[in-house]
Amino acid sequence: MAKMPVVKSSDASEKVFPPQGQRNVSRHVNRRAAKTSYTATEAKNEFGRILEQAIQGATVLITKHDSPRAVLISIDHFQTLQEAPQAKLNTLTEQFDTLLERMQTPKARRGMTAAFGANPKQMGRVAVVAARKRRIASSSNAPTKKSGKPVVAAARKRA
Repeated sequence: MAKMPVVKSSDASEKVFPPQGQRNVSRHVNRRAAKTSYTATEAKNEFGRILEQAIQGATVLITKHDSPRAVLISIDHFQTLQEAPQAKLNTLTEQFDTLLERMQTPKARRGMTAAFGANPKQMGRVAVVAARKRRIASSSNAPTKKSGKPVVAAARKRA
């Protein structure tokens, strides 16, 4: 281990500083604020300063044995994170309600009644029409049988 320089201040207390480049404090740039990382010992010894950084909007990462163990954030940031799942759920609920409302129209009900009441021959005709529409939409990706003929042509012969 490298030798730590000892610095004496005017109040006769000693402060130990690790050599340049070996200090375990790293700063990362984040969109919201500076992201700061401290060891657990540094966090314990400098808690007041670290707490103030978190209050100001920084996200403070606390590590133990070079592994992230905890995060210190402001109460505003915490509440934002806590409310995020509820906001997402509310958005999904609104989207579901909109889709359900669209499916409850008289036209949609008639279509479902016709689909459930159709006989096999009618279902075959509808399937051929749908296959033709798909073929037109993506003619380059048309599925083929082993014989090389498009599936739509084979379905047309059966109907």
